[in-house]
Amino acid sequence: MRIPRPQRKLVLSEIVGVALDTFRLNKVRFALTALGMVIGTASLILVVTVGLTGKQYVIAQIQGIGANMIYAFHEGQAAASSSAQDDLTVGDMRAVEQEVDGIAAVSPMVQLHAGIPTGQGKEQDVLILGVGPPYRNIRNLDMLAGRFFDDVDSQARSKVVALTEHLAQHLFGSQDGAVGQTLKIMGLPFTVIGTFRERVETFGQSELAADTVVMPYTASRYLVSSDALDQIFFSMADLNEVPAATALIKAVIQSRHRRESVYRVENLAQLISVANKTANALTVVLLLVSTVTLIVGGVGIMNIMLATVTSRTQEIGIRKAVGATAADIRLQFLAEAVLISIAGGLVGSAVGLSLPLSVRFLTHHRIPISGFSAVIAILVSSLVGIVFGTVPATRASQMDPIESLRHE
Repeated sequence: MRIPRPQRKLVLSEIVGVALDTFRLNKVRFALTALGMVIGTASLILVVTVGLTGKQYVIAQIQGIGANMIYAFHEGQAAASSSAQDDLTVGDMRAVEQEVDGIAAVSPMVQLHAGIPTGQGKEQDVLILGVGPPYRNIRNLDMLAGRFFDDVDSQARSKVVALTEHLAQHLFGSQDGAVGQTLKIMGLPFTVIGTFRERVETFGQSELAADTVVMPYTASRYLVSSDALDQIFFSMADLNEVPAATALIKAVIQSRHRRESVYRVENLAQLISVANKTANALTVVLLLVSTVTLIVGGVGIMNIMLATVTSRTQEIGIRKAVGATAADIRLQFLAEAVLISIAGGLVGSAVGLSLPLSVRFLTHHRIPISGFSAVIAILVSSLVGIVFGTVPATRASQMDPIESLRHE
């Protein structure tokens, strides 16, 4: 005989009601059993948060160097017999500007080393970079004092320079004290108009050294007679255009030079990709560790439910005697295991989300929060309850009602 739909709802509500009554009678046991799921679920959410935070931090560090940046340089000659130089020029930079769409800023760069007098007959060896005014924005430089040179300085070929934080501190004792001072470079006086630092520490792996003097490219022509460039910097308006623009820039530059000349055009997109993969791999490893915690919690649920089955043997016999089927008994104990795991999952999710939310509200750090991880955590905890609740539920359903009634 087919059971009407309303009666099914009543049976399900009775099963849930019996489970809740059981929990009320054994509050301590229920709380301790659910604690394993609370810890496991909270750990899973916190692990995802840590992974997202680490990824956000690494990408922010790379973007601090210049996520949209592309740089080109002459690597050398492919043919060993060719000794003629085929360096980059301002003409190459202009050609790329005209032929490649989406470029927001460009800057040439020449570099040379020189000694500057520091008094008492001593000299300080420094790296000198001649760049365009857009270089500051392309490289995301932080100005500590004064200003960076602008288009007016560039067009007027003004003898002005900006110093790195370390060099300004070494020569003049402070950032502010360096502004307005005069440096003699190769016998020519240059006025210090600002001090700066890289937004992200590159530990000497960029073109900027600790003791670096930066001046307008036009002013650097006072010091070097050649029109060759060491590097050309480009900045794209859209980060998504960087890979395609990199290939186009290389093609334009190569077309303007001899076939045997080798030019490198690179960006930081590959570095960002590696950072993403590394962060994702670390997150997966941490998730596996937190999953072990959930499994331990599931084992705890199974042990407690097996003990519960033993202690409720007479109850099982009475229910079978009054007409409860094996499926009803199995569903009853499985429902109790799932309810314990879901309750632990909900509390654990609340704990896992409350910690990063507290950091957001109480500090200025914008820690990423994944609501999807909370949903996954609750689903996983429910699955753990089903998997580890099946064994005790099956054992309870297979009990002989006569033997159960005789159990003391």
